[in-house]
Amino acid sequence: MDRPRFVIDAVEAEQMAKQSGKTVLQLLPSLVKSAQSVARPPISKYHVGAVGIGSSGRIFFGANLEFPGLPLNHSVHAEQFLITNLSLNAEPRLKYIAVSAAPCGHCRQFFQELRGAPDVKMLITSSDDEKENKISNTCNDKDQEFTPLSHFLPHRFGPDDLLGKDAPLLLEPRRNGLSFTSDGGENDELKHAALDAANMSYAPYSGCPSGVALIDVEGKIYKGSYMESAAYNPSLPPVQAAIVAYVASGGGGGYERIVRAVLVEKSDAVIKQEHTARLLLQCISPKCEVKEADEGEGSGGDGGDDGKDERKRERKTKKEEQ
Repeated sequence: MDRPRFVIDAVEAEQMAKQSGKTVLQLLPSLVKSAQSVARPPISKYHVGAVGIGSSGRIFFGANLEFPGLPLNHSVHAEQFLITNLSLNAEPRLKYIAVSAAPCGHCRQFFQELRGAPDVKMLITSSDDEKENKISNTCNDKDQEFTPLSHFLPHRFGPDDLLGKDAPLLLEPRRNGLSFTSDGGENDELKHAALDAANMSYAPYSGCPSGVALIDVEGKIYKGSYMESAAYNPSLPPVQAAIVAYVASGGGGGYERIVRAVLVEKSDAVIKQEHTARLLLQCISPKCEVKEADEGEGSGGDGGDDGKDERKRERKTKKEEQ
């Protein structure tokens, strides 16, 4: 059985479109069902798929994730998965998106963190939601009815209201300037992967970047960065972002295959990721032991991060006696 795919490179996307007698943009909605098929919604049983084209011409997939035993706000929406997937693959811009159903307000707000968000164009493929689509004369493909995001959130609130014009936005390069206090005992690839994720974290509102790195039974590492929203609640925690990386690897394995995790965040952060990350990890991988490591400090950074002390906390999972 072929592993699910979450990224299609630009050349292959062009070939797929040509073989089907379509343009890449026309191909996009036909891939939504494939995205829905990799969703993990054990609570709602409602599969959501999102497929997007980046400025590189690559196609990205997103699907919703739910976690039984946890509050519903721990869930990852398909659109959040999609944006995280772009971030993991260093894709700087989202141009078009096709979704299986009209996005909720939560996701419409999350999209606002993207540069040029009002001009990103969306197509809703569900017949029940076709009324949400409207013909856009700015779309180059006359056969498709993609609608600018400004139609779905006409009175937007986002980084333009809170940040300077030159502040790097979500998906844009950034380094938060965090480092460990000393390297004593820190020659651990997983810990440095978490530190790297924290340094790429998008946290311009709280100034509290954080990152999580996971490792599975095969020794593969998956990292995720915290991503904030101007409206706060749609923000995506770093552990969820790391789980997106794990799912998007294409392995398709259960979460119990995650055997160790590390969280890096500032020690004096006004918002803390530790407790919710611990809760989620212990729920999806119940044989989880939490270990707190020593503190580190930052050396300054961009995007509003002030380089204050950070804390790294390590979580290890190991077999417990049955």
